Amino acid sequence: MPQYVAVSRERHGAKKWRRHTSYAFARADDVAPIVGAELSKAALGMPCAFVEQEQRYKLVALLSLVPGRNMFVGPDGHWLGAYIPAGLRFYPFRLLPQEGTDDAMLCVDEHSGLVMDADAGGEPFIDADGKLAPPLRLVLDGLTQLERSQRATALAVASLVEAGIIRPWQIKLKTETGQRSAIGLHCVDEGALGRLGDDAFIRLRATSGLSVAYAQLLSMGNLPMFDQISRTQRPPPAQMPTTLIGNLPETLDGLLENLKDDLIKGR
Repeated sequence: MPQYVAVSRERHGAKKWRRHTSYAFARADDVAPIVGAELSKAALGMPCAFVEQEQRYKLVALLSLVPGRNMFVGPDGHWLGAYIPAGLRFYPFRLLPQEGTDDAMLCVDEHSGLVMDADAGGEPFIDADGKLAPPLRLVLDGLTQLERSQRATALAVASLVEAGIIRPWQIKLKTETGQRSAIGLHCVDEGALGRLGDDAFIRLRATSGLSVAYAQLLSMGNLPMFDQISRTQRPPPAQMPTTLIGNLPETLDGLLENLKDDLIKGR
């Protein structure tokens, strides 16, 4: 189980960390949160949907139709597919709310196996001046941009809900015991979107809800890819097509460079 704790000079001053080289940590994730700024790329590489959490709808990338299994993580931990949700790329770090405040703290998963003693190699958490070391400042900057975009995305999704164009996504799955329906997924009602009046349509455009709606509808055409990925996972790893393997950036600078076009600042 992950154990996220706030990064601090007292706790991590004598520690180092390593960048992940496997997505095995996400093996049990069937959805991943995404933001509107990355949706144009995510929608081309995977189905996207809305899920209801804490009485709000949230935008997610659909990673599987099987609960508790990420179809995009191969047997060897490599990512299968053309796009990796931005939040997963920053593991083992996350921004989490500080108790009793609206502020977010940079946190690290100490159960990730990527936090170690200073003599084990890796990147320092804290520099000689007692501040976040430069590589970790890059991570914090990227996560901060992601958080800003998340707030803008929440407004866009809320405008879709207010317009009444979110509906349950009826997905039928064939199983060994017969047919069943996927539960808990929602999508844009294309018919309802087309019937919106001018004022409602303009409000969606002003909140970027319209862009989210069109991208989500486009992404629904990716649903058959789960069957394709499933077939690629049946042979032993050595026989898997290497063209489906997503490579990690070699440096954190490369990771952030890849995200620059994805992330937008909130309004």
